[in-house]
Amino acid sequence: MKINEMRPGDGVQGFFILRDAARKVTTTGKPFLSGTASDSSGSVEIKMWDYSGPIGPEDNGKVVKLAGKVSEYRGAPQISVEKLRLADENDVYSTDDLVPVAPIDRDEAYRGVRAMLEGLEDADCRAVCLEMLDRAGEGFYKTPAAKSVHHSFVGGLLMHTWSMMRTADFLSGLYAETVNRSLLIAGAFLHDLAKMREYDVSELGLVSDYTVSGMLVGHLVMGAMDVRDVCLGLGICEEKSVLLQHRVLSHHGQPEFGAAVACQCAESELLSYIDMIDSRMEIYAETFEKTEIGEFSERVFALDGKRLYKHGVGDKE
Repeated sequence: MKINEMRPGDGVQGFFILRDAARKVTTTGKPFLSGTASDSSGSVEIKMWDYSGPIGPEDNGKVVKLAGKVSEYRGAPQISVEKLRLADENDVYSTDDLVPVAPIDRDEAYRGVRAMLEGLEDADCRAVCLEMLDRAGEGFYKTPAAKSVHHSFVGGLLMHTWSMMRTADFLSGLYAETVNRSLLIAGAFLHDLAKMREYDVSELGLVSDYTVSGMLVGHLVMGAMDVRDVCLGLGICEEKSVLLQHRVLSHHGQPEFGAAVACQCAESELLSYIDMIDSRMEIYAETFEKTEIGEFSERVFALDGKRLYKHGVGDKE
C-alpha cells in the first residue's frame, strides 16, 4: 500500500524510508519513537509507543520494515507502529517504490543546462559555470534541492536549477536594458550548487541530515567560496568574481529570509524572485497531488500556513 492510498483504519505492513526519527519520552516518562515514513508517493508521521530502540536518529535515511495501523491525528494520517526493524540483504523490495524522483527527463535537462551555459555571451561567466558543472559531476544529476518543502526528491537540484535557468533566460530578454543575461543565467545555475555539500545524502539519494559544514556555514557561503576559488584558478577579474559571488550570497532576497547579504544588483533582485517563484510553484504542485479538485489542502506551513484551493478550471473548456 502506497502512503498516498492510506486511510484511517487501514492495516499497514511493508518497506519504507525512515526520516526525522527521534527518541522521546511521554509526560509519564515512557519512551517512544517519533518520525516519518516515506515512499515514492509521499510521507506519513509514525509513532511507536513504549519503544527505546535500537532504531533511532542514526538510522534516518535507511529502509525499514514496519507493521502497524493507520489512525488520524490533527486531521492528518499517522501510523501507530507495532513492529519495526531495519531492512536486510534478504528482504526483497524495489527502491523505485520508495524513492521519489524528479518528474523530468534528467538526461534532457542536463543537456539543456550545459547547452545554455555553453551559449553564454560573457566568456568569463561561461568558463566559470562550465568548470563548476564539470566539478559537480554526478551529484548535480542526483542531489535533491531540499531536505523537505520543495524539490526534495532525487534529481530535485537539477530540476530546480534548469527551471530557474529557463525563467532567467526569458526574463533577461524582457528586461534586457536593465539586466545582464550572462550574469542572471550564471546566478541561476550557481545559486544552489553547494547544496551537494550542505546535505548528507543517503545511499538511496535522499537528504538524511545536514553535514557539519552545512550546519555551520551553509550553502550560500560555501557556494560563494567555491565561485571565488574557481575564478581565482581561471584568472577571472575581481569585479566579475564578486558579482557572481553576490548572486549566490543574496539569492534568498533579504537577510531575514536567509540571505547572507541583501540584493544590491538588478540581476540579484530578479534572481531572488525567480527562486521564490520556482520553489513556491513546486510547493503548489506537490500539494495539489494530494488534493482533490474542488477541495482545500491541509495547511501548508511553508506558505505561511495557508490552505490551497485546487480548482478544476482548464484552458480547453
